Order: sequence, then C-alpha cells, then structure tokens
Amino acid sequence: MLIIGHRGARGLEPENTLRALRRGMVCADLVEVDVRLTKDGIPVAIHDATVDRTTDGTGPVKGYTIEDFTRLDAGEGETIPTLLEVLDLVQGEKGLVVEIKESGTEAIVVSVIMDRMPERLFLVSFHPESVAMAKRLLPGAQAGLIYSGEIVDPVGLARSVQAEIILPRRDRVSRELVERAHNTGLLVVPWLLNTADDIDEAIRIGVDGFASDDPCAARRYLQSEAATSPAQAK
Repeated sequence: MLIIGHRGARGLEPENTLRALRRGMVCADLVEVDVRLTKDGIPVAIHDATVDRTTDGTGPVKGYTIEDFTRLDAGEGETIPTLLEVLDLVQGEKGLVVEIKESGTEAIVVSVIMDRMPERLFLVSFHPESVAMAKRLLPGAQAGLIYSGEIVDPVGLARSVQAEIILPRRDRVSRELVERAHNTGLLVVPWLLNTADDIDEAIRIGVDGFASDDPCAARRYLQSEAATSPAQAK
C-alpha cells in the first residue's frame, strides 16, 4: 500500500517546505506538494492562495515575485521552495505528487518537471480540466482526480479526463467505489488518513494507498498490522 507524505510531513514540520519533504521521505513512497505560480510565473510549493497562514507575510501568492518569496519565513527558518528545488530534492530518491492548484498553469508546471522527472510522478488536481491537460502535456506521468464533494460518477469523470487515479476525501471512499474503480483500472488513494481506525478501514476496503500528515507513523502502523495479521495487511 502506497503511503504519500501530505505536504511532505505536515503533521511534523512546516508544510510544503524542504524540511517537511525530507521528513516525509524517510517513510513515504511519495511526497506531495501543492503548486501555485508567483507574480513572475515561477511554480512554488504553497497550498493557499495567500501567504498569510503559512508564512510571516501577508497577501496573495500572485502578488509576490520569486525574489520576494526568499524573504518569507515559512516556519523553522524555512522558505517556500520552488518546484525546481523540490524536484532536485526528490530526484532519484522518492516519488512526487504535484497538486496543480490553479487551472491554466499546467504548461508551466510541466515544463519545469520535464527535465527532472522523479522516479514516480502523480500530477493531480481538483480541476478535471487540469488533470486532462497535465496528462496531454506529460503522458508519462500518472494523472489523478482529487475530490471532496459528492460526485455522481467519480470513476466515469476520472476516466473521461484520462486519469489513472482517484483521490477521494476519506469519507467519500467505500468498498463499492474501490471495486468500481479497480474494474476500470483506476487506483484509489484517499486522503487524509491519520488514525489507526482510518487506516484499518482503508485496508478493509482495499484501497491502493493513502495520504497522511505523518507518513512514518502510518508506516509503523502498517508494519505492525502486517506482523500481527499478515492476511489482512495484504
């Protein structure tokens, strides 16, 4: 079962920083970052549309140049990394999940990734049109559709945009959904699973992996389950 370090290791370190990614890479199969563009069109790893929550700055991400970003403190003395810095960190070490936060930025994001492809790459988004565009631009990557709200046919929607993965919020996943997805060749990777109960349920219904804020805790739990109940953990 794949473990994805959500925003690196959001539960342990300042999210979307190189420090968080290093921490997540200790135990995760892939680490995840959110990507937005600066004022001068540089992809950077930040979740929100503003810098207020995660740095000592204020205002929209689009209001800052990349030079401005180097002056912001993202916690523990960390700065907001560029996507290029993230790729350099994971290169040859771990897989990477890149969440495209803004429609229309796919070409720029992909252009940065192409020269530094990680060993495994998921390009994912809440925006179906971004998933479709990312897959067209970089067919060698696995594309994924994220969703949190109710969708009548998430499997059909994912297939229509050439996705290979669906990433439902944990309360949107069920055994029926997993079976339908698997029957069409889709992987199911829910988020966020941070408790033993959540992971147990994921194992029970047969998902292919999950995102966690503490990937090492998740890894330890999976290993303990495998040791005590090998049949269940397979």
